[in-house]
Amino acid sequence: MIALSVAEVLAATHGRWDPGTAAAESDPTAAGRDPATIAITGEVRIDSRSCGQGDLFVALPGEHTDGHDFAAAAHRAGAVAVVTVRAIPQVPCVVVADPVIALGALAKAVLARLPELVIVGITGSSGKTSTKDLIGELLSGWGATVCPIGSYNNDLGVPLTALRVEPATRYLVLEMGSRGIGHIARLTQIARPAIGVVLNIGTAHLGEFGSAAVVATAKSELVAALPAAGDGGVAILNADDPATPYLAGRTAAQVWTFGSAPGADIRYDGIDVSIGGRPRFRLSAGVGQVEVALRLVGAHQAANASAAAAVALATVARDRPPARVTSAATDQRLTEIGIGLGHALPRSRWRMELTDRADGVSILNDAYNANPESMRAALDALTAVAGGDRRTWAVLGAMGELGNQAAAEHEAVGHEIRRRGVDRLVAVGADAAGIYAGAAGGPAEEEGFIHVPDMSAALQLLRSQLRSGDVVLVKASRYVGLERLADALLAEADLT
Repeated sequence: MIALSVAEVLAATHGRWDPGTAAAESDPTAAGRDPATIAITGEVRIDSRSCGQGDLFVALPGEHTDGHDFAAAAHRAGAVAVVTVRAIPQVPCVVVADPVIALGALAKAVLARLPELVIVGITGSSGKTSTKDLIGELLSGWGATVCPIGSYNNDLGVPLTALRVEPATRYLVLEMGSRGIGHIARLTQIARPAIGVVLNIGTAHLGEFGSAAVVATAKSELVAALPAAGDGGVAILNADDPATPYLAGRTAAQVWTFGSAPGADIRYDGIDVSIGGRPRFRLSAGVGQVEVALRLVGAHQAANASAAAAVALATVARDRPPARVTSAATDQRLTEIGIGLGHALPRSRWRMELTDRADGVSILNDAYNANPESMRAALDALTAVAGGDRRTWAVLGAMGELGNQAAAEHEAVGHEIRRRGVDRLVAVGADAAGIYAGAAGGPAEEEGFIHVPDMSAALQLLRSQLRSGDVVLVKASRYVGLERLADALLAEADLT
């Protein structure tokens, strides 16, 4: 993090300084200290348990817990000040109207100090975190890069990630999620990207958005915020997605496309997943091409990798706007990109994590989240890993936030299980009944397809029936928490 004084925090957040009476009693110099002399040399934290010397703690009011209740503990642990909505006698406070807004304002002020920093924003209905991790892998080879582990993609995660930059940071990679119109626009006001990626427009969050058209409108807020082409803005869009013409019309930036379509600017083809489900393919850009062998699992990773390659090339091309693929895609750059993609390992947990047990059973843990598109991709990965000669298990929970399409989409996943020839289905929980119904089709076709009430029942069943060589996919929406089942299968421990 870039070092700040409390005075600079006050200026950025329009806060009011209250040194804290109890703090003044324990430190007689505190009450009269100039905020300009109080340095924040650590990190900005929202969890008091992680606070250390020199940190700034932001006390967030919550539904079940209130960060203000832990302000004194954060100060005792070393936080030099706490951002609050009210003065707290025990601690020095920056008092603001809204700590979340103040956090974003502070991040915006810090980023303004780094005019040469290249900010990359990424959104889409699925694949954001995996692609973000691949982008981080590539850019870190070219310069100091801040790219978070996991999905820090909301009003808290984006500013907290942005505040990790240092004076030497060259690239900042931000995942930007949306649960409604205006969400991404708000995030781009905190950190305005120069390069924006929209991976796809799918069915995730249909229950909140209502239609794919509204999803496209929400995602388009990212490309609408980009600088114009003449100022180095680059929008990277999916050539295989029907929404791309609409998205391209929403930006003044230079538009590049990635995908498998013949006209894509950065194109992948010739996918081969015969070796453990890990894709090998040809990546083409400009007049050059490179062979890529990923260590990640699933054919869908080729699309993610081509999007990441497009970002890497755009960081080079935007230095001489408008950005041109042909000028950036030199043989040397493509070779570097191919090597970087080949070195990439999963960074964020519960996303296509393939682990082999000692008894020969393989667990494919993709339990972080699920929607219809990612379910189909995961089933493809399951069958690819099995290679046609290993027994396949799909252990699936419900997909959330699908609104009135939920019943039809769950049954459709069941149909996909049958179409791909998956050997065994364990549908977990009441909300996953539709997956079982779609797969079973009728009483005479139920062999191998099972619906169980909860994870404990699923674990008991799997422990009694798994045999060496089986491949087990575990996947559901985040609220189901099915990663605990995957962990239990790997640890041979009870669910906790």
